[in-house]
Amino acid sequence: MSWRRCVFRCESKSTLFALPKDDTTRNKWLKFIYNTIPLQYNPNILVCAAHFTDDCFLNLGEYKAGCAQRLFLKSKPVLTIPTLHGQSGTSDPKSQGYRLEQLFTSSRSHDVGSQTDSIETLPAASPKTRSIGTQLSWGTVMERHVRSKGISHVVMFMFMNSTINALLRCNRISSSPIKGASFTPRKRACLELDEEEEETVYDNSMNNPNESVVTEESDLCFRQQTAYNASKYIVFESCLRELFDTCPICKTKCHVHFRRMGTYVSYSQLCPKCSYNRKWQSQPVIGSTPVGNLLVSAAICFSGASYFKFKKICNSMQLRIIHYDSFRRHTRNYLEPAIIHKWNVDQNNLFRKLQEVRKVAVAGEMRAVSAGDIAKFGSYTLMHLDSNTILDMQLVHCNEVDGSYHMEKEGLKRCLDHLDSNGLAVEYIITGRHPKTQKFLRECNIVQFYDVWHFKKGLSKKLDKLSQKKGCEILKKWVPSIKNHIYWSVISSSSGPEKVAKYTSILNHIQNVHSHVNPVFPKCLHADKVTIDPRKWFQSGSMPLYKVEKIMNNKRVLKDVEKLSHHSQTSSLETFHSVILRFAPKNVVFPFIGMLCRLYLAAMHYNENGDREQAVTTSGQAMYKIVFPKSNKGEATAKPQKTAPSYDYETELMKLVFEEVFADPAPFVEKVKQIPIPATLSSQFERPLKEEVVRPPLSRFSRGAVRSQKTVHPNA
Repeated sequence: MSWRRCVFRCESKSTLFALPKDDTTRNKWLKFIYNTIPLQYNPNILVCAAHFTDDCFLNLGEYKAGCAQRLFLKSKPVLTIPTLHGQSGTSDPKSQGYRLEQLFTSSRSHDVGSQTDSIETLPAASPKTRSIGTQLSWGTVMERHVRSKGISHVVMFMFMNSTINALLRCNRISSSPIKGASFTPRKRACLELDEEEEETVYDNSMNNPNESVVTEESDLCFRQQTAYNASKYIVFESCLRELFDTCPICKTKCHVHFRRMGTYVSYSQLCPKCSYNRKWQSQPVIGSTPVGNLLVSAAICFSGASYFKFKKICNSMQLRIIHYDSFRRHTRNYLEPAIIHKWNVDQNNLFRKLQEVRKVAVAGEMRAVSAGDIAKFGSYTLMHLDSNTILDMQLVHCNEVDGSYHMEKEGLKRCLDHLDSNGLAVEYIITGRHPKTQKFLRECNIVQFYDVWHFKKGLSKKLDKLSQKKGCEILKKWVPSIKNHIYWSVISSSSGPEKVAKYTSILNHIQNVHSHVNPVFPKCLHADKVTIDPRKWFQSGSMPLYKVEKIMNNKRVLKDVEKLSHHSQTSSLETFHSVILRFAPKNVVFPFIGMLCRLYLAAMHYNENGDREQAVTTSGQAMYKIVFPKSNKGEATAKPQKTAPSYDYETELMKLVFEEVFADPAPFVEKVKQIPIPATLSSQFERPLKEEVVRPPLSRFSRGAVRSQKTVHPNA
């Protein structure tokens, strides 16, 4: 492959660069090479790194240190180092390659993921070797070809044989692992094990002569990937030991030293006969932290999973993972600061968009978070109704207020203050019928509407309780009809008096009274009477009807009907609360910051997937699934089936952790420390001594107590 050389015939073996895609930059390169812009030229010509200045490279320092396998150019680089090509057609190696001689004099370190030894610079007389990271020559890599399943084994054997012979001739075998490298190991050759994994690549370069075969941007074989999003595999320990039991040179049994830390494992091999030695690591190490250990913690935290459940799964298959202390340390130092930072950035972007509108319509509701009978946390959520996104969430600890009854008002107050500090005003808000919430919003002059579902739920409980009493069994069949009429009467009405009029007409409906004096109801909403059985209708003046009228015509109930919302409802908030259960189950106790971060993760997931479209079949038909909601008491309902959710927020969090937070966690941790953490529930009690608590209490059934109560016979 002699044609795989620089166009100036430089003898220094450096990184080769193809012509750039940008027309302006490519013309500058051609003018530098040919002293003019030719009409016809070979689009596959290459230029080595000797013809660029140091400021043209992005990773010159890493390349000199041996952490990078090839150099990368900045955008629109310009050839600057002069050559003798235009004068004599040849280049002087001393004048052309003087910059790259320094790059290859130092030994290259062993790549952590390639499972090979470091190879120092070989003499000029040594045979040409190929990188074990690719197991292919430059010419083979540059050619577009169809890979065969049997080639990679032969190439690996031929390469290792030639490399070992070269090393033996040089008598210079050394090995040293990378310390603190943040670069991904070289890509290994694919061992085709399955038929469906076979890949075919076609050569399209002849159709477009202006497009080079390999460019800096499209060089897939040498593209550097970040360590956190590279592919990982499960490897058995027995298979790893087979690689290090015998010496690859003299086949003698070697001394192997094994070391493990969580998911990280390293092997040190030493041959007692030929002194061959090498070190191997299963994953990159950044500083003193293996990347895989941090990845496990990040995957558990960002997906909302439980460490202990994941550990149980791994223990079942004898898969080694990190300890809980390491997981908590990663979460506290890197993961939680990243979650809070991303939530603040996303929330500020959303506020910036809504500041053009100034006034927003929101829905608010509190969710009690308790692991027992007492609510420990209360999370209040504000949702923007027009965009169906979570605007703000406030977590309230029970120690911050007089009791759990006051959590909802405090959470709502904090949310409204946060909106006000960002220049947003509330046009109206849809909430439940909490008395303290009503009073607070009335004092703040904020228009409040009530959610129909909460109203129906409260009224249905009273009617269900009444239907269980003796003589009121007829009400059981009418409760579902009453709930449906309440909903549709509110949805079809826009004013308060009209809502009350339609609501009170429900009593006429259950009496089968066809009185249409009110012009709002020119006819009945129900179907024609299909039976004249009086036992299925409420009789005028009966006790069941009197009790139903007393519940439905209550003064407070009629006042709330006027304020029922006909715009939107809080059903989306109920859906969001079901999403929270996936990230923060109520039967699991979390610390304050941990609970706050899991709420933020649930909000990120909902904001990304809240408006998913309905799934369709291949023929374009909408897909549904049949469900049996608990509220319908056995009645089936067709629920639209949505498309699969996306998890882009997890990818963004991973990138934030490994590229920003892990490099300098101090500013991110400082923001977390600014969050006020309330005192725990046990802080208000005096902590007793452990010995006093552990000491078993006395019992009258104990052995000593029985002896003391025995009656002793005088003659004994």
